[in-house]
Amino acid sequence: MPARVPRFAAILLAAAVALTGESAAGAPASQGITYRWVDDQGVVHFGDQVPPQYAQKEHSELNAQGVEVGRLGAQKSPEQQAADSRKEEAVMRQKQHDAFLLTTYTSVGDIEALRDERLEQLKTQRAAAEAYVEALRSRLAALQERAMFFSPYSSKPGAPRMPDDLTEDLVRAANEMRSQSAAMVAKNAEVTTLRNQFQADIERYRQLHPAVSR
Repeated sequence: MPARVPRFAAILLAAAVALTGESAAGAPASQGITYRWVDDQGVVHFGDQVPPQYAQKEHSELNAQGVEVGRLGAQKSPEQQAADSRKEEAVMRQKQHDAFLLTTYTSVGDIEALRDERLEQLKTQRAAAEAYVEALRSRLAALQERAMFFSPYSSKPGAPRMPDDLTEDLVRAANEMRSQSAAMVAKNAEVTTLRNQFQADIERYRQLHPAVSR
């Protein structure tokens, strides 16, 4: 039967286990394993087997001399296992990125140069997108002006119905305008994200090379 031992008596019991390691004639005792576990009330126990309700919780294995020779961790829940897996993946990604930084750049200036090159590319793309949006705005304004001569936009009695091709052009221009406006917002966000990513790389590179100032 397992022995129930108060927390403060754990050391005394471990010493007792060690003392029983020899027989009265001085011969070594058997090399059996003693288990140590803590119950739900925080009380330390020793015994030749762990009760089923504590088998999945953390416990230790002691040899005949009372020395810990093994430790079994508590069984983790699926949520804990998933969290540990995510942490391991994050650590692995960080190691891979660190290796990339160390093998790709020779200085902070290299990182800044690539950042400025990427930002210039985005600036060019954004300028082209802005010009296209401006052209769309002008086309949409012209189509809307034409639509004012037709029903239902014209205030004149008996105004003719708006032609189908004009209706289609208005719908296409308005949809394209919305699409390009959303793309412009995304492009601006991309610039911010790029700056933040390169700044993080610069700071991490300096951590990996404490003596590097640039």
